[in-house]
Amino acid sequence: MNDIKDIVEYSVSEISFAVKQCVETAFGRVRVRGEIFGAKKADSGHWYLSLKDENAVLSAVCWRGVAAALPVKIEDGIEVVATGKITTFAGRSSYQLVIEHLEVAGTGALLKLLEERKQQFLKEGLFDAAHKQKIPYLPAVIGVVTSPSGAVIRDIIHRVRDRFPTRIIVWPTPVQGEGAAEKIAAAINGFNALPADGAVVRPDVLIVARGGGSLEDLWPFNEEVVVRAVYNSTIPLISAVGHETDTMLIDFAADVRAPTPTGAAEFAVPVKNELLLQLSSLDNRRLQAMTRLLSERGQMLEALCRGIPNLEQIVSESRQKLDERVERLKVSIGNYLAAKHQALDLPGLKPYHIKNLLEKNDIILKNLSARLEGVSVESVLKRGFAWVTDRHFKTLYDATHAKRSGELNIRFADGIVKTKVVENRDAEQFDLFDM
Repeated sequence: MNDIKDIVEYSVSEISFAVKQCVETAFGRVRVRGEIFGAKKADSGHWYLSLKDENAVLSAVCWRGVAAALPVKIEDGIEVVATGKITTFAGRSSYQLVIEHLEVAGTGALLKLLEERKQQFLKEGLFDAAHKQKIPYLPAVIGVVTSPSGAVIRDIIHRVRDRFPTRIIVWPTPVQGEGAAEKIAAAINGFNALPADGAVVRPDVLIVARGGGSLEDLWPFNEEVVVRAVYNSTIPLISAVGHETDTMLIDFAADVRAPTPTGAAEFAVPVKNELLLQLSSLDNRRLQAMTRLLSERGQMLEALCRGIPNLEQIVSESRQKLDERVERLKVSIGNYLAAKHQALDLPGLKPYHIKNLLEKNDIILKNLSARLEGVSVESVLKRGFAWVTDRHFKTLYDATHAKRSGELNIRFADGIVKTKVVENRDAEQFDLFDM
């Protein structure tokens, strides 16, 4: 046994530094799987937590800047895979994991997180049916957000070409892995930001698509940044992520969810040949309807014509009635004149009787004329009276109205004198002045 004096002596700091160097050199950057517990956010914004499994516990820290960019919310009970560096903390003679990235581990944990996000977005109204937009029937341009390689984009192009050839603009993005969600959201926002009259044509409809995969592979389409970009899209959007049995959060926010990328193409455009057949059928129906309408109207016109009497016959009958009435009128006038002539030839009505009757009536007429002349305006004026009127030649009957008139027209037998009324305030009278 070596003498104790032969053992190398270290200071506490030297030991701590040596351990630190050993640990960090041996492990470097690692991925650690475990369940979060004891998570606490400090006032500084840093997170302090532990990762545990059935046998051990590992302390961990996540600095404020990293925590803000994590795709997973730090909370107790979630099984995660943490990526970072193992380092020691000399102040407590402990070691800890400095977290650089965090992701949910295991399908069960992902499904739990998926349901929590779904409930959160439901409360915010991001999945409301009232917000859904109608897919245009015949889009001129289709925008596709997907990987530029692989079967998905080829399936969409071929299906669109077979149904109704339409221009397709692809915004290439990764569809899985770190950073995929941000790039997918940027592509959706980028299409929406295109001006209507820009060099790149703004699509009428968008398709966000990728093929099948595990829940972990499809996870970018459950990220909040993607869901909000889909919700805020003013361009109608079709989601086509995974297989028909896969349902991602993007499917709830999209205007239409297609079971497959091929199905998305079918939602986007109709079948051109079917439209042509439909148009042809509608045109034939239009022609048949017009032919039937003209035939029915022709038959109706013929029936109406049969109900109209012969115009020449109507005119002839009316002419005959007119001739009969003319003859009857002639006879009536002749009878009337004969009756009057016969009355003049009565025995008691002699010519000198008629003369006396006329003379008597003439005397009566002269008497009435003389009486009428005696009460005429001219006769009255000749007897020394005058006719007073206002400026509008309206007759005035008393002094009160004469004062109010101001100007008077006084008519004598030999002419009219225009006068102006000036009131005399010293006496209850008024003076007249010639104008």
